[in-house]
Amino acid sequence: MKREEIKLFFAEDQLLDVERYIIETYWFETPYEPELAAAALASEQSTAQWKRPGIDEDLSIIHGAKVIGLEVIEKAAQSVFGHATNGRKYSRCIVRIAHPYINFGPKIPNFLTAVCGEGAFHSPYITAIKLLDVIFPDSYLSSFEGPKFGVEEIKKKLDARDRPVFIGVVKPNIGLSADDFADIAYEGWLGGLDIAKDDEMQADSPCSPLLARIQAVNKKRIEAEQKTGEPKIFLANITDEVDRLKELHDIAVENGAGAVMVNVMTVGLSAVRMLAKYAEVPIVGHFDFIAPFTRIPFFGVSSVLIDKLQRIAGCDAIVMPGFGTRMMTNEEDVKASVDVCLNKIGQIKRTLPIPGGSDWAGTLPLVYNKLRTVDFGFIMGRGVFNHPRGAAAGARSARQAWEAIIQHIPLDRYAMENIELYEAIEAFGEKNKDKFQPFDYKFSKTVTMEKEY
Repeated sequence: MKREEIKLFFAEDQLLDVERYIIETYWFETPYEPELAAAALASEQSTAQWKRPGIDEDLSIIHGAKVIGLEVIEKAAQSVFGHATNGRKYSRCIVRIAHPYINFGPKIPNFLTAVCGEGAFHSPYITAIKLLDVIFPDSYLSSFEGPKFGVEEIKKKLDARDRPVFIGVVKPNIGLSADDFADIAYEGWLGGLDIAKDDEMQADSPCSPLLARIQAVNKKRIEAEQKTGEPKIFLANITDEVDRLKELHDIAVENGAGAVMVNVMTVGLSAVRMLAKYAEVPIVGHFDFIAPFTRIPFFGVSSVLIDKLQRIAGCDAIVMPGFGTRMMTNEEDVKASVDVCLNKIGQIKRTLPIPGGSDWAGTLPLVYNKLRTVDFGFIMGRGVFNHPRGAAAGARSARQAWEAIIQHIPLDRYAMENIELYEAIEAFGEKNKDKFQPFDYKFSKTVTMEKEY
């Protein structure tokens, strides 16, 4: 690429009509001139060859992606993959690119092809690259429906406006008969769960057909609602081949499921968008098949961006890796994923964030203290279903932990008068020292930040 050609793919951001562009932020590494690598990145993901030989035209004016910010953050003797190149230094950079969305329109598969397809991840001069974020203008977002229900409708349905939503993943997760599964879910509901759910690996399988499982569970759900006086939801996992999603949705809804779950990246974001337009109940997205291309720090796509796309595609709630060592996720990334569910993104409704991983009653103060909002789902597996007194006691211990928090009473003291919480601390506390910490009792107000994404 010649020097004059490089200039074609640079622009001043203040001179652009921002409503015509999405703004991408990448980290990349190159052993060449950073300006050359950045221009090639913008070119390859948009016009590439921007004119025909012998014809006076420049397609890059309207269709070319433009570099609007480039910063070299460090130099290194070798690449992040351990390669060295004849004594050249590797520049590690942050680049911002304005990409005209007229090139692909409001279509998730086409958008992904442009920003993290061949043009980006096989771009010349770049040895490693990661897509960190994309900011969408309101003009682009207006073509997306987003969640049909969102935070407000889920919490209203469960009468949980002033507290977290308590969720239990039925354990053992695979191998239970339909009746045993239903009995365990029922116990959790009696103890205080709002939602009992399938594990992400338990869908419509030969060992547990969805219809048999949900029919058994729904009888127990109705009984639990009558006994507790509280609304309850069974969250059915309908992850499957794309051409079965509507069929399984109908089976679930017609037999009493209050919400359906899909492993978003295994079925695809576009499939979720299709399902969201069709769904009669909230859709919960699960984070399977996200880690393989988000966990590497110098390659792939950020998990926060994937969560943003899940919200835009129509997920009413998103299960995501939470705090502590179990999920091996940076604390700031967890907070950023929660923010991207709750903060303003055009007209798109807010999505309920459900960060989790080995949570139990004793970790609720830490999670609440870090999130500073009641608009989240608190999800537990063994913390409910492996409680020494059973699932009802496990769910009750989580509710007791919440009572302690809102009364500003330390958990260990509140446990002296609440046997379920006491036994949860005895059973799980020693194994979870990294998350079982005192609550910040100076904090007494919930906050939902309004940051533009």
